[in-house]
Amino acid sequence: MRYALILFTAVLCAQDAPKKKRSPRPPLPGVKEVQKPMELVKPEAVFPVPGVPDWTIATKDGVWVSNKPKGTISKLDPKTNTVTATVEVGKQPCSGIAYGFGSLWAPLCGDKAVARVDEKTNKLVATIPAGPANSEGGITTSKDAVWMATGAEGDKVVRIDPKKNKVVAEIAVAAGSHTVDFGEGAVWVTQSGGNLLTRIDARTNKVTDAIEVGPKPRFLTVGEGFVWTLNQGDGTVSKVDPKTRKVVATIACGVPGGGGEISAGGGAVWLTVFQIPITRIDAKTNKVTHQYAGPGGDAILYAHGAVWLSNLREQNIWRLDAAKIAP
Repeated sequence: MRYALILFTAVLCAQDAPKKKRSPRPPLPGVKEVQKPMELVKPEAVFPVPGVPDWTIATKDGVWVSNKPKGTISKLDPKTNTVTATVEVGKQPCSGIAYGFGSLWAPLCGDKAVARVDEKTNKLVATIPAGPANSEGGITTSKDAVWMATGAEGDKVVRIDPKKNKVVAEIAVAAGSHTVDFGEGAVWVTQSGGNLLTRIDARTNKVTDAIEVGPKPRFLTVGEGFVWTLNQGDGTVSKVDPKTRKVVATIACGVPGGGGEISAGGGAVWLTVFQIPITRIDAKTNKVTHQYAGPGGDAILYAHGAVWLSNLREQNIWRLDAAKIAP
């Protein structure tokens, strides 16, 4: 009885004990000359996506977003500004989402696999046993294959044949490589555990180049004629010419640290991280022209003539008029 009383008292004390608050993140430096408060940004539409809406990808008629805790991906319709479909794909969709061959491709951290969803029927049609290298990574498609970083050490990229729904090749890359994208005739891979951007020839499955960019490049995008890496080590963006395969500019954006994403389109490169949800870089001048600080962000996409901002903590997606972000 005495033991039970002591235990009961201990439980009460534990319940009454104040919870430790997380230490606030140190403020990001940003680019103060062009920075404005996020409250000035007004969305054209808001799509509620309960859970953790994160990775986004565009299809011909919409945008899809993955939701890790819900095990789903959802379609957003830019014409009706509504969520028109939600599909269960498996445990913990993570590490990006890709579109190609009439399908959505979602890596699954929980199942260590890739889910394939038919865009016409909105149904899961295949689950391929190949897990992503990291929850914060990426997946992409070329004209005849699906590509994803894999391996416990993040030292491989797998090529998936969409006709067979099967891994048909593994390409060795530098350890700590987590994110891939396709463009300018090649597959590009960032080494977030180092400072390399690796180029893979999509026809031969051979590594042709290992280019030194900024420290800890994780997310990348191919667009506006270049390859762009978001370097988490110092908050810069490296601009790489895919023809010469050399860094032609290093752009200080003041957004170091984990998380975030990068997308190119509309004559610009778009970044997001917590605390600074939107940063716009002019793709020609390599200058940060606009930056907005405040709550929101964590994934960003330029598609259908608009900027799509995934506000992870607010559980929604914003569709933004790019011209109003950068008037």
